[in-house]
Amino acid sequence: MGFARTCSVALVGVEGVVVEVQADLEPGVAAFTLVGLPDKSLVESRDRVRAAVVNSGADWPQKKLTVGLSPASVPKAGSGFDLAVACAVLGAAERIDPRALADIVMIGELGLDGRVRPVRGVLPAVLAAADAGYEQVVVPECTAGEAALVPGVSVLGVRSLRQLIAVLTDEPVPEEEPETVGRPDPLLAGLSMPGSGAGTGLGGPVHDGHAPDLADVVGQLSARTAIEVAAAGAHHVMLSGPPGAGKTMLAERLPAMLPPLTRAEALEVTAIHSVAGMLPAGTSMIDTAPYCAPHHSATIQSLVGGGPGVARPGAVSLSHRGVLFLDEAPEFSGRALDALRQPLEAGHVVIARSAGVVRLPARFLMALAANPCPCGQYRAHGGECDCSPAAVRRYQARLSGPLLDRVDLRVEVDAVTRNELSGYGPRGESTRAVADRVRQARERAAARLADTPWRTNSEVPGHALRTRWPAAPGALDEAEIDLERGFLTARGLDRVLRVAWTVADLAGHDRPFAQDVALALQLRTGISRGVPMTIGAG
Repeated sequence: MGFARTCSVALVGVEGVVVEVQADLEPGVAAFTLVGLPDKSLVESRDRVRAAVVNSGADWPQKKLTVGLSPASVPKAGSGFDLAVACAVLGAAERIDPRALADIVMIGELGLDGRVRPVRGVLPAVLAAADAGYEQVVVPECTAGEAALVPGVSVLGVRSLRQLIAVLTDEPVPEEEPETVGRPDPLLAGLSMPGSGAGTGLGGPVHDGHAPDLADVVGQLSARTAIEVAAAGAHHVMLSGPPGAGKTMLAERLPAMLPPLTRAEALEVTAIHSVAGMLPAGTSMIDTAPYCAPHHSATIQSLVGGGPGVARPGAVSLSHRGVLFLDEAPEFSGRALDALRQPLEAGHVVIARSAGVVRLPARFLMALAANPCPCGQYRAHGGECDCSPAAVRRYQARLSGPLLDRVDLRVEVDAVTRNELSGYGPRGESTRAVADRVRQARERAAARLADTPWRTNSEVPGHALRTRWPAAPGALDEAEIDLERGFLTARGLDRVLRVAWTVADLAGHDRPFAQDVALALQLRTGISRGVPMTIGAG
């Protein structure tokens, strides 16, 4: 009778749980039993592991074999347990010293020829191992850079089971060809890279090798101001206007205006993309704001997360600490749009499935783009709109009131004039210039919120803003009048105050004054308040 154990990690959402992999050999009819709440892909590991062990030059034990995954109450999915199962079996068969396996965490899929292939979620798995006190991990060689991001952990990257056996038995390590297979296919196959119309990317889209610059956008002073305020305070923004006015161009330039991610934020974002299988090959850490632009045919599951078994991250989590852009927003399903309301408010999404409840981070900046009517010409060119009043109302009603109430900035984007296209008007500022102002505004907000759980103005509750950081005397008079008239809800008033603080930070004011609140009201309601659509003017 032989027994050996090693460890691997089960992923629940973007969090890992260390799992002890135990192998027991007993006399009897040769059989392989796997227990411990495995899913179908994990049950199939019996055949993969047996073939990998034999093709690696080791003998498969002809005894009754039982492999247990503990704790048994945690759902286990995927092929990332293959390497640990194979080594536990070889330890029980005394091909490997069982004592050499006990304190090692192993993550990786085995090919039938014994090659170690990459799996999703290596970074969160290694983070979980480090939190549990483990100091040694074995991962596929192509993901060793990702695993090495976790401090205090010794990472061994291997190309094959043969190499790992040699390392554990102090034998000469054989040479193996490097793994040429790319990373696993993304869960959200409908999300392609930007530049093809929709997708998810890192740091915004790139067109023909050229990173879009805000200076490319012609005119649109009010919309440019709105996205600058959105970037500075992480406020949600909606751009409404006719086709070709530049709504998508403005939204695509938002990620580059956001500050670089801190190390803690970069680890969060990298872990989410790793779990989703969307970490680009050769990338170990994502340090720029992600950008996600799903197609309007996206389902609820692709937006907020889901899938069979344990829920996987959706677009709201893939855009965590970045930008979620919904182009042609009224064309999205009403149920899918309303599913965004909870993550917009809470900064995370909770998904309940039969396999368990998963909590996924989802603190993103949402940008909506919409035409004013089905043909897109309503209010744009006088009488050229062919849509009936009823059709216009139905189209605009696709965005529900509760969803729009969570959007801080709503701006009309006018059609570009011939003079603007001809270059006769002044050229707009570059992304770099605006990003510098955004960085300074965020630094002012961070200094003010240093001893609080909040990071940006959009996160601060209205009660805290009114009591702890009050605006200048009389600055809120006009906003309170709009509240009494029904133009603003109580939530809307809080959001106006948050935007006013962002405007004040951009203008260098120590608190919001009347002109800051007026600009915030103008950006939210679209009603002119007699102030220029530029920061700091009054």
